[in-house]
Amino acid sequence: MSRAYSASSDTRMPDGTLLFVCIVLLCGGLVMLTSASISLAESSTGQPFYYLQRQMLAVLVGLMGGAVMLRIPSEFWESAGLSLVFIAGLLLIIVLLPGLGRTVNGATRWLSIGGINMQVSEPARLLLLMWLAGYAVRQQAELLTTWQGFFKPMVVMAIIGLLLLQQPDFGATTVLLAVTLGVLFVAGGRLKYFIVCCVAVVAALAALAAYSPYRLKRVTGFLDPWADPFDSGFQLTQSLIAIGSGDVFGLGLGNSVQKLFYLPEAHTDFIFAVIAEEFGLVGSLLVILLFATLVWRIVVIARQSAALNRMYQAYLAFGIAVWLGVQSLINIGVNMGVFPTKGLTLPLVSYGRSSLIITMIALGLLMRIDLENQRAINGGSKRKLRRGAR
Repeated sequence: MSRAYSASSDTRMPDGTLLFVCIVLLCGGLVMLTSASISLAESSTGQPFYYLQRQMLAVLVGLMGGAVMLRIPSEFWESAGLSLVFIAGLLLIIVLLPGLGRTVNGATRWLSIGGINMQVSEPARLLLLMWLAGYAVRQQAELLTTWQGFFKPMVVMAIIGLLLLQQPDFGATTVLLAVTLGVLFVAGGRLKYFIVCCVAVVAALAALAAYSPYRLKRVTGFLDPWADPFDSGFQLTQSLIAIGSGDVFGLGLGNSVQKLFYLPEAHTDFIFAVIAEEFGLVGSLLVILLFATLVWRIVVIARQSAALNRMYQAYLAFGIAVWLGVQSLINIGVNMGVFPTKGLTLPLVSYGRSSLIITMIALGLLMRIDLENQRAINGGSKRKLRRGAR
């Protein structure tokens, strides 16, 4: 076994706070998934714990994937380079081929892999982030001094975004854009390029909404859901009713009324509304605090990597922070009527096996980076002690 891989047998533990928050969100998510889905599962399948069982299988796969990532040196992914983009693009193309991609509710986003319907935008996002972090390191000088350095990864992102919109998957495109801009920003991209890019993106999104009746209906329904509470605004009005019903302390675990066939997707995109209904303002704020702590600890790991001059790891960790932070913010915002409906899960909480598996794999990679940081710090301290002894 190589020296790099044998180091993975180190007995150090990852960031304790990060690990604790992940466990609380994951276990709490399983409880809330059971509460939100039990009626739907029993009526549609005859098995009250149907969704829970499938989610627990995804947890098992995610734990195995995270354990694998924990054993692979992060430098391996840096060396993979453009092959990561090729795999991501290939997945997004394959899912659009007739007979291969699985279509649900008009969206073709899934491939059947090992009995699990994998939403291909999830692994594609992680693969693109791995490549982008490496690009920011390799092309640092060009990124700081020329417009080409900034727009090259934006072109790659635009191509991937177009493939995502063909599914269509507007939510995944939004998160990918945020991750790309976030990594390029911390890598030193010039502000004027961000302004140009943001103007172009806003114009493109406005054009998409204007020329797509489906998206335009979502936007107008979000702006005034009560104007059409039984059609375009139905999902959001039911979500707002659930959140309002929870008051300060909630109705109690399992006592949600809106999940009983009133609130669509109560166990997936709108699970936060069920949490708010059953645990009230207090429970909602606790969930928000947990996600804020999760993002904070990831940023700490990113800053520590940067302080150790491990810039690939720093950009990668920061990208994961943006990914999970933006996705959780959008999901909670959609539930509260702040953003239009996007179809994004609440990380580690909502039902969504591909999202859960890839999130756990990303967290395994993050913990690997944290362990490598600890090793570098301890190694540096030992060298200083040896020099002092001389």
